[in-house]
Amino acid sequence: MLSVSLITLGDPGQLTGGYLYHRRMAEAAAAHNVRLRFVSFPALPFPLPAARAGVVLRRASSLADVLILDSIAAAFLAPLFVLRRPPIPLVAILHQPPGGIDHSSARTWLQAGLDRLVYRRAAALVLASAALAPALPAELRARAVVVPPGRDTGPPPPVVDDLRRGRRAALLYVGNWVPRKGLLDLLTAVAALPADAATLHLAGRHDVDRRYAARVHARLAALELAERVVVHGPLDRAQVCTLYHSADVFVLPSIREPYGTAYGEAMAAGLPVVGWRAGNLPHLATHEREGLILRPGDVEGLTAALRRLIDDEPYRRCLGQAARRRAATLPTWEQSASRLFGMLRDVVSGDRLRW
Repeated sequence: MLSVSLITLGDPGQLTGGYLYHRRMAEAAAAHNVRLRFVSFPALPFPLPAARAGVVLRRASSLADVLILDSIAAAFLAPLFVLRRPPIPLVAILHQPPGGIDHSSARTWLQAGLDRLVYRRAAALVLASAALAPALPAELRARAVVVPPGRDTGPPPPVVDDLRRGRRAALLYVGNWVPRKGLLDLLTAVAALPADAATLHLAGRHDVDRRYAARVHARLAALELAERVVVHGPLDRAQVCTLYHSADVFVLPSIREPYGTAYGEAMAAGLPVVGWRAGNLPHLATHEREGLILRPGDVEGLTAALRRLIDDEPYRRCLGQAARRRAATLPTWEQSASRLFGMLRDVVSGDRLRW
């Protein structure tokens, strides 16, 4: 059995794309004769977790054949790797570019250098999407392989909810309340729709950036959207799945999604997707084929796109059917897990030809 330690930051059960990806791989591990355990840095302000680098690395390396390093924790190992290599093979898994996202320019610059130092010590890099490759220097791209999140292949939930609440359509947003995900723009766009047009459902954590969350609540109050917006908060996988299969349109006007797991999940449920022409969305969906992909920041265009999908049900269904077909071409979780664990075995054996 292959023994793997995955080094991350804080609670591995967090509800964001990278953490969800890791948990799905952990769930699939036993079927691939892999034992995967999580080893976490403490969730302290940057750069304080680095003080625990030695302890974390020793714990992760004990009884393991190979290390997986989550990009969110990469910089904290940098001090150990300035003059030496990892004690056992290390594979970095990138859900964000070097320097991370949602940080100040100073931190991004500093962290990017630390991240790249660690990645140069890695035997291989796993990218959650091809959209991350341009952020890497050529020497690192040569050792990188794309292993995207998978899709679920099970049946839809037996019961769907009435999300329209007496209006003509139900809009769904799945994401934490952070500035790059464009929730303020979305609320402004929805407020410009007729009052009977749509009910917007928000699923995701609103305690990640409390200052931004306060702005969202203020916007909800100022635009008198309380009756048209349902705030669900964080939900488990089954609850989110029910929302996907109950909604009419998925909308996430994010300016930067390294992969955009929620887009893929929505498409698999047969929803047309609406968002900015940014991040990985243009690689997942084509404008006016599986959704409506707009110029970043075009709030009036966002309103018009939502209005078009609300008013024209045949068009909406056509895009949704195309989205489901496109999603069916994406790998399943089983296929992604097979690719990841196969690559880890190649790294341990020293054979890199197959990837």
